[in-house]
Amino acid sequence: MKSKYDYLFFDLDGTLTDSGEGIMRSVSHALSFFGIEEQNVDKLRRFVGPPLEASFETFYGLTKEQAEKAVDIYHDRYRPIGVFENRPYDGIEECLQELKDSGYHLVVATSKPVDMAMKVLKHFNLLRYFEFVAARDMEGLLYSKADVIRYALKEHSVTDVSRVLMIGDRKFDVLGAREVGFDCVGVLYGYGDLDEMKRANAKYVVGTVGELKQLLLQ
Repeated sequence: MKSKYDYLFFDLDGTLTDSGEGIMRSVSHALSFFGIEEQNVDKLRRFVGPPLEASFETFYGLTKEQAEKAVDIYHDRYRPIGVFENRPYDGIEECLQELKDSGYHLVVATSKPVDMAMKVLKHFNLLRYFEFVAARDMEGLLYSKADVIRYALKEHSVTDVSRVLMIGDRKFDVLGAREVGFDCVGVLYGYGDLDEMKRANAKYVVGTVGELKQLLLQ
């Protein structure tokens, strides 16, 4: 495996850290502003991973303007509280260290706003493992996972995408990588499931952090 890939692009939420609690509570907080009292965890779980605006529009029929307002209200709770209702997955730090020691170039590629991504990575002492963090920018120029991936490739001057592997827990990671032209590992310990990974056509699927490490270091 190591001979085939040089760059590993990691999603953040649901791949490096279990951020669901903070995201779901903050989504519920935002929905309540519009008179929507959502306590169904399965419905709230859908917000972990993709851009928030699209999720508010798709899942609850909010208009573009309402979705933007919902994101603002979401961040009123998420930035001071929700961001810390989070934890690194068991074994992920050891996995990152071994991958880095083996010669991989590690990059974060997340749809999370860049300031929040940096806050999480610094808080949990994970930033040191990564050469670069690609995330949604504050100007709104980087929106989709494919946008973020292209930005990371450009910043690293990577032109041979066959040397890059995306690692993520949702179909958006798989589809973003495929749009740009490279493979993705779907991880099942996050917020997606096997059916989602199969439908998105993930190149590899692993169930645990240990299986991910075994795949990448075999």
